[in-house]
Amino acid sequence: MTASTGTTRRSPLLWALLGVVAVLALSAVVRWLSKAVPAWTKGTGLEGVGAAIEYPVYAILLGLLGNAVLGATGLRDRLSGGFRTEFFIKTGLVLLGASINLSVIAQAAGPALVQSVLLISIVFGFAWWLGGRAGLDDKLRALLASAVAICGVSAAIAAAGAVQAKKEQLAYSASLVIVFALPSIFLVPWLAELIGLPAAVAGAWIGGNIDTTAAVTAAGALAGEQQLQIATIVKVTQNALLGVVAVALTAYFALRVDRAAATTEPVARQLWRRFPKFVLGFLATSVIATVYLAAVPAAEGKAAIGVVNDLRTWFLILAFVSIGLEFRVSTLRQAGWRPVGVFAAATVVNLLAALGLAALLFWNFSA
Repeated sequence: MTASTGTTRRSPLLWALLGVVAVLALSAVVRWLSKAVPAWTKGTGLEGVGAAIEYPVYAILLGLLGNAVLGATGLRDRLSGGFRTEFFIKTGLVLLGASINLSVIAQAAGPALVQSVLLISIVFGFAWWLGGRAGLDDKLRALLASAVAICGVSAAIAAAGAVQAKKEQLAYSASLVIVFALPSIFLVPWLAELIGLPAAVAGAWIGGNIDTTAAVTAAGALAGEQQLQIATIVKVTQNALLGVVAVALTAYFALRVDRAAATTEPVARQLWRRFPKFVLGFLATSVIATVYLAAVPAAEGKAAIGVVNDLRTWFLILAFVSIGLEFRVSTLRQAGWRPVGVFAAATVVNLLAALGLAALLFWNFSA
């Protein structure tokens, strides 16, 4: 192997490492701002604003700013290998399990499962029907329906594999998810406070309505700790149902839409392959933390969980910065406006249905 060939093979890894460095640098600025701004505004007329703005806001805004700068300099595509949103958010959510007591999971699991099944059925069915009425390609409407009904980009990725969608269709669906999820991070917690929803209802609304797991975590963090816990449990429950929906899509497209795509892989193996395994990590962390807290003095346990929570915050900041860095406007222009209309209408249905189900199932919830 020549020296030039070795350099060529190392280049993607080098650029990916530089991308990670860029994410870390922006995240350090976010962490600094989240502590400095409240101190700067203390005692002024902006004290309330400075205290209310938390790290997800700074992270996403700085990510979008970095996106613009790197795009203008032509470096974003080269560095994109380091924008590991999925890894960062899943690690953060696994660590979040340490701060959620098993009793909360046990109490919330039943209502969360009922909400998730009903909500996915309503929103997926509506988006699939409307996409058909709008004349969308079956594969694209499967991606859009999965993304808006379940868990955003992760659902779109799983659906794309199930229906053998084109990369362009996946990129388009993922971009729509981000466009609609970003404002919802700030809008839904504000509406929940404006309406005066109890913390559990607000959390269930956030977890059921907002598409991506990262955006749910950001919105929950803005709304409050209890809201974040309930939102996470609801969203994790929806994530767990992703495997069921993906297998159903695989069977439908293989047997009805595209017989050439039929597979001999057992259904149980497909379900396990598509199941979001970070859910198991989330539950395992919660079990370990619950056992640990019962075995040590309260002060020691609180200090340990504080360290884990701080590490969780770092990973979530990395994820939110990466979301901003990965956002692309160009892919939204590729498929016209009919998919946008379908996704927007399904988002409204999701917003209203999630609010109704959250109020019905979580109004009297207490942890």
